[in-house]
Amino acid sequence: MLETRGYRVASFSRGEDGLARFLEGGIDLVIADMAMPGLDGPQLIARIKEMSPYTPAILISSKVRIYDHESKADVFLAKGMYAPVDLLERIRLLLIRKRGPKRMQPRISQVSSQIGAA
Repeated sequence: MLETRGYRVASFSRGEDGLARFLEGGIDLVIADMAMPGLDGPQLIARIKEMSPYTPAILISSKVRIYDHESKADVFLAKGMYAPVDLLERIRLLLIRKRGPKRMQPRISQVSSQIGAA
């Protein structure tokens, strides 16, 4: 689903593999499942947030509907309790928050009228 929206996705079934890829760089956002073998979702997110506190993270679970434990995740979603469009919107908003608002680019006509002005 994310690839069809223009996102590049690196997918791993084990938290250790995801952490190793994160350490290589170039990861803008993390989505982790609560129940992964080895390093689980909350542990993976905690480790990533220790190294990169501003990296957005979403924790997903198919078994837990309300996650009341302490977590470093920015968002918790229960599988089946949200529409795909809701996930896409949360991802978009988290990335905007990380990157900051887009800067307004001056139009070419405005720039050309300023050239040569003293």
